[in-house]
Amino acid sequence: MKITLQSIANQLGVSTTTVSRVLSGQSKKYRISPTTEELIRETASELGYIPDQMAKGLRMRRSYTIGLIIPDISNPFFSMVVRSIEREARRSGYAIILSDTQETTQLESEAIRLLQSRKVDGFIIFPVGGKTKHLISLVQAESPVVIADRYSKDLKCPFVISDNYRGAFEATTHLLEQNHRNIACIQGRPGTTVSDDRVRGYRDALEQYNIPESDQLIVGDSFGEANGYVSAKLLLSRESRPTAFFLCSNLISLGAMRATFEEGLKIPEDISMISFDDQPYSEYLATPMTVVAQQTREMGQIILKLLMVQINNDAPTRSEGVVLPTKLIYRKSVIKAKLKQSP
Repeated sequence: MKITLQSIANQLGVSTTTVSRVLSGQSKKYRISPTTEELIRETASELGYIPDQMAKGLRMRRSYTIGLIIPDISNPFFSMVVRSIEREARRSGYAIILSDTQETTQLESEAIRLLQSRKVDGFIIFPVGGKTKHLISLVQAESPVVIADRYSKDLKCPFVISDNYRGAFEATTHLLEQNHRNIACIQGRPGTTVSDDRVRGYRDALEQYNIPESDQLIVGDSFGEANGYVSAKLLLSRESRPTAFFLCSNLISLGAMRATFEEGLKIPEDISMISFDDQPYSEYLATPMTVVAQQTREMGQIILKLLMVQINNDAPTRSEGVVLPTKLIYRKSVIKAKLKQSP
């Protein structure tokens, strides 16, 4: 026998309207108690209720799907934010269609066209960075859109980012406070706001300590592990090698650690490190990594909320952004450097 909303309502002695509102993620909107919500969801699960999304979509003129586009699913940062977004979307009765652009603008543009053909109700995009023409067209078409992590001032839509500048500034300042003066920065993809803001924070911290800036100490071209490995190899091969690394992503830090170990060096005895992004493994490394932590769970929640406001037309679409603070977590990958004695 097919289980319907009426079946669930009859078993619990509530109205079909109440059941419908709970299962469509509208409990808070209609002030349905958490106890009633939990009971209805449990009963629906026990009875094996399967909502007819196609019929619902035709009735409401919605697909109840959201297009989520990210640059690299293998990056734990994106995976953690996606998990938060998916959890919140499910609570609102929405499914996620995920697309990995592999850090290429072409795949990003193709993903947008594919998702438009699927009639998704809104887009959440973590842009590759650089070219924005295809994103501007999407926004101008008045599609519900939220941009996250990397953004452009050309895009007049809501965005959610971390305070990358402040996080980098505090990380570099910590290294300076530990007497490090020869600090290398392995950056992500130049031209993206994420990488550029982190490099700017690094530079401003050096300037505050009157440390001459050296372009030779700012290296790298992507957020990937290979970039961290190659860049660290080159830096460590110099006669006057750095005493500390500021690493602009978690994957960069993995590559830098591998290069360091291959050179027979120890962390932090031979070189101190701070990485952007905290991961579950960071505190369990042989030398727990000092990190700049981003609020991945909160980021996902805010992103989904901003998108649902647009989808539901609860408020006019605005282009203001949300900037989330970061947190420097002190572990054991940084030690005080010995200052060179003047002759």
